[in-house]
Amino acid sequence: MTDPFHDQTGRASLDGARGLAAARIGVGLVQGLLLYVLWRSAAQSEGLSDALTWPATQPPLFAALALACAFTPVMLLAGVGRLSVRTLALWGLIAAAALALLGWHDAAQQARDYFRPPYLRFPTVAFAAAALFIAHHLIVPAVAARRWIADFDDYFDTAWKAGVQLVLSLGFTGAFWLLLFLGAALFRVIGLSFLSDLIGEEWFAIPVTCLVFAVAVQLTDVRSGLIRGVRTVALMLLSWLLLVITVLAAGFLLALPFTGLDGLWKTGSATALVLSAAAALIVLINTAYQDGCEDNLPPVVLRVAVRVAAVLLTPLILIALWGLSLRIGQHGLTPDRIIASACALVGVVYAAGYGWAALSPFWRKTAWMKPLERTNVAAAVLTVGVILALFSPLLDPARLSVGDQVARLKRGAVSAADFDYAFLKWSAGRTGRRALAELARSSDADIAARAKRAQASTSRYDDERATPPGKPRITAWPKGAVLPEGFDAPVSSGDPRFACTGTEDCVAVMRDMNGDGRDEVLLAARFQITLFAAEAEGWRPQADYRADACVSPRGADHRELIKSPDVAPAPSPWPDLRLGAATAHRQARIDCPLIITPVNP
Repeated sequence: MTDPFHDQTGRASLDGARGLAAARIGVGLVQGLLLYVLWRSAAQSEGLSDALTWPATQPPLFAALALACAFTPVMLLAGVGRLSVRTLALWGLIAAAALALLGWHDAAQQARDYFRPPYLRFPTVAFAAAALFIAHHLIVPAVAARRWIADFDDYFDTAWKAGVQLVLSLGFTGAFWLLLFLGAALFRVIGLSFLSDLIGEEWFAIPVTCLVFAVAVQLTDVRSGLIRGVRTVALMLLSWLLLVITVLAAGFLLALPFTGLDGLWKTGSATALVLSAAAALIVLINTAYQDGCEDNLPPVVLRVAVRVAAVLLTPLILIALWGLSLRIGQHGLTPDRIIASACALVGVVYAAGYGWAALSPFWRKTAWMKPLERTNVAAAVLTVGVILALFSPLLDPARLSVGDQVARLKRGAVSAADFDYAFLKWSAGRTGRRALAELARSSDADIAARAKRAQASTSRYDDERATPPGKPRITAWPKGAVLPEGFDAPVSSGDPRFACTGTEDCVAVMRDMNGDGRDEVLLAARFQITLFAAEAEGWRPQADYRADACVSPRGADHRELIKSPDVAPAPSPWPDLRLGAATAHRQARIDCPLIITPVNP
């Protein structure tokens, strides 16, 4: 297709190549200076907070400026020469304002513990970048076509070309720094450290990085034909990977009726795994479809794979939704589950549209996978809207999660003993801490006492007060065996039995391990067996065991290994070592064959 932004030689023609280069270099320099100023205000001497200067002393403002300055110039680099100066300036202001609002909200709703510049959490940064990329490449083709919705081949050409440019520009910037470090090392060999000193100075490193990235964008833009060639090769290679993921996804779905979903749910990350597989299918389907033109029609085998993969999206998304509904029903909303639900919502649009595109030829005549184009545009618009809603006050995951968790506590869906007060203190930002303060004033004495203990905790992990005790789920083996009294009583974090309160059950076997005539308990989790012995104050862990990797498969489930009828103490070939008043315990080395080897006795 004809590129409206380049002449027949492939060189950028709007204002001339020199004008484009000057504009991009100027944007890179301004970005570098702004980021250096922000870094300078956040520079801390020996970690002292009083070394902060304005605007780093105002976290919401600093986060807003940091997010806007990090990503808006990148969008401007991509828009120079493709949008008029007035349109680009207007779009830049809108994008900067949106990014600033997202950054401001992210910092404003966080708790202040371990709060350091740039005051931004990774999900906010990643999703903001994704939203800006998608929005920019929805706007540019539409403005060029002077329509609200441009032709799909324009969207494809603009977005994939920009993606290749971005990857190449980042690679160029990384290679530049590798060469600088190499040069510095060479000079140090002969006793000259000026280059090492220079590249260690932020006033040099930050602006130069931004400038080099801007130069890379310009260099990749002046020969658009070369970029398209690289893109074509990349798309061709990626499209053949569609065969691999399609076979794997189909095999997974075909095996489910025989294996059931229990193993998937026990992973604790079933939804993320399934959504990742669906995302991979979506990306690779598009690498095969490309712009839908006849000239880019893939081979028959890939066309079949595209149709099959498009149909497989529906069961994958349904499994993800099922897993999410189960987890939310059991444990309520959390920020991660809300974000996963938003991703699943976008997945529903893709699954419906791609499924329709794959199956519609059976009852109506249509071009191959043509409805995919409308689906991509609709899903892109929905994705931008969902991201803006999630990372703004509109659908703030922390606020929704806190409201749901507290409601579950008040209606009795979760007991006061099992409620996760630590989530409110450490994972739900200022909204969670306000809710925790309200619970501390509750008329229910048990809830109020537990909430106050959580308020007083200094770390989520350094004491047991931050994590509520939980009743472990332990199955005695063999069937019919009974656990010793009190062994499965509620325990707090720090006790090995606390691992049995999560998504996975444990298996316990009673054996006399030291020949004193009394049974000890061998508690098996997935990757480890812990020996418990009865003491005056209760059951206490004594040693940990892991199966010998030379005999058992790597990652073997110890809950299955412990069910062997041959489980018994094995004599150690070497003793511990007495060092005066101290004793050094032997750390076993793997020396095949061994059955069960103690570690950390």
